[in-house]
Amino acid sequence: MIGSMDPRFIRNFCIIAHIDHGKSTLADRLLELTGTVAGRSMVEQFLDQMDLERERGITIKAQAVRMQYRHPDGHDYQLNLIDTPGHVDFSYEVSRSLKACEGAILVVDAAQGIQAQTLANVYAALEQDLALIPVVNKIDLPVARPRQVAQELEQVFGFPPQETLFVSAKEGTGVPDLLQAIVQRVPPPSVAPQGPLRALVFDSRYDPYKGVVAYVRVVDGGLRSRDAIHFMSSGREAEAVEVGVFLPHPTPVQGLTAGEVGYVATGLKDIRHAPVGDTITLRERPATQSLPGYQPLKPMVFAGLYPADGENYQALGDALAKLQLNDAALSYQPESSAALGFGFRCGFLGVLHMDIVQERLEREYNLDLLATAPTVAYRVVLNDGTSVGLNNPSQLLPPTHYQEVLEPWLHVTIVTPGRFVGTIMELVDSRRGVFRRMEYLQGASDTSPAGADGAPASDPRLLLEFDVPLAEVLLDFYDQLKSRTQGYASMDYVPTDYLPAPLVKLEILVNNQPVDPLSLIVHKEKAYHQGRKLVERLKTLIPRQLFDVPIQASVGGRVIARETIRALRKNVLAKCYGGDVTRKRKLLEKQAEGKKRLKRIGQVEVPQEAFLAILKLDR
Repeated sequence: MIGSMDPRFIRNFCIIAHIDHGKSTLADRLLELTGTVAGRSMVEQFLDQMDLERERGITIKAQAVRMQYRHPDGHDYQLNLIDTPGHVDFSYEVSRSLKACEGAILVVDAAQGIQAQTLANVYAALEQDLALIPVVNKIDLPVARPRQVAQELEQVFGFPPQETLFVSAKEGTGVPDLLQAIVQRVPPPSVAPQGPLRALVFDSRYDPYKGVVAYVRVVDGGLRSRDAIHFMSSGREAEAVEVGVFLPHPTPVQGLTAGEVGYVATGLKDIRHAPVGDTITLRERPATQSLPGYQPLKPMVFAGLYPADGENYQALGDALAKLQLNDAALSYQPESSAALGFGFRCGFLGVLHMDIVQERLEREYNLDLLATAPTVAYRVVLNDGTSVGLNNPSQLLPPTHYQEVLEPWLHVTIVTPGRFVGTIMELVDSRRGVFRRMEYLQGASDTSPAGADGAPASDPRLLLEFDVPLAEVLLDFYDQLKSRTQGYASMDYVPTDYLPAPLVKLEILVNNQPVDPLSLIVHKEKAYHQGRKLVERLKTLIPRQLFDVPIQASVGGRVIARETIRALRKNVLAKCYGGDVTRKRKLLEKQAEGKKRLKRIGQVEVPQEAFLAILKLDR
């Protein structure tokens, strides 16, 4: 067993940053310097355990690890690190990690400076009253401007210049000083070691042998293996089958004491009995008050997931249930479609989150899936004044049944070099956005050298704020932003409110049959443009049949756009090498009658690429 540690020598902290600013590389250096991972076992981005994370170069899941550190003052310290994602779609992972810590390392790229997600993470950490250690990373880059970035940190967040550390996570420069700063600046946990057990569940996963494994931060009391435990919000009781810590791999220990981070295997088979944010206490000596948990996140984006083989419907349901334990931001409910059969309507935090979930289901659970086009959650005010949620466009009633449709809006923050302000304004205006304010992050009078983006020193970096409908941000807004700013703008967003808009349901009919998964709710002014683009795209994706297949876009029962997939022609005249023309005419008329009959009973298979075509519409 690893002996219990005096809480005064425990430090719980996480690393927060914008995507690709070097969080995982910095975690690698901390693991190396503290001897947590042997040199022969070390690989880049060690804490990014999923293949998806390594392939895409992003952190998806927060990972916890315990490190033992000998400080120059002679004391041994226990450092509990939680590495967090940087993409806005996984901000829920960050918020959960912050609850389990007393401090945070704020990493900022010395070449790129403060980005939009940097601002969001700092404000989230300040809400939790965490001690922040500002770190300027990648100082080894030829285009690094560490002093200028440090000035930005002072100007935007008020960090004194002497508190900012300059680090190269790749080369290890400055990391020993950072370890000392963690011990000196992050406060030890405030605990009640003799009080009743209270442990916060900040993450969890499902193990087929050990049941639900809860990742916990012990706040008060202590937890030992084989203790009878009680989940305070769900009311379930279980036995601590195994208690352990992350070194960095799960390692069993005899127990966890107040202030420590680890895991407890519960043996529970139902994932709903151990929700993230719950408080674990002892059955024999229960706590009277639970810890403040997490605000449940509302999904922003919805899409249908269907098994390509209908027999895998139950397997998909089981896989979603297990994945939801590992990803608390995922929600789902059963639904059926005339075109695709039985499946699930799933809620996600964003399009990247949706993409990751679909790929994890296919890889980890060996499923072949069809996904419908993503849509947002609307609210419909009915004629009787009641308001109902709507996350499936095909369920929208005719206009005579409701007063108005409300759509969700976002408060969007964009950080950009000043020379791109015009093109960003044009992009936001084309997406029905509203400008709110602009602020300089770096003064135009700055006389420091040119920035990493090649801009002259006189080109200031600005913070722009807009209100934009979520539906307009959903599809390709981020790609357009990166394209128009040569990759140097960054974006963050938070949901604000629901506002009324002139929205209509755009239906797609294939062979005169509506295809529900291809339905869209669009702004009235854009209905024709999007309908025309969609039918043209579908014409190239749906395979030709032995009969003409009309593809129509319809709004309110009125067709606004149409394309026709011409029939495959079978040469019935091949055997007529001569003879009377009436013989040829008779064969052609017989073929035409057969095509009419086939068109009435023929079924048109709509491929998966057709559902993804909505994502690729050129606005």
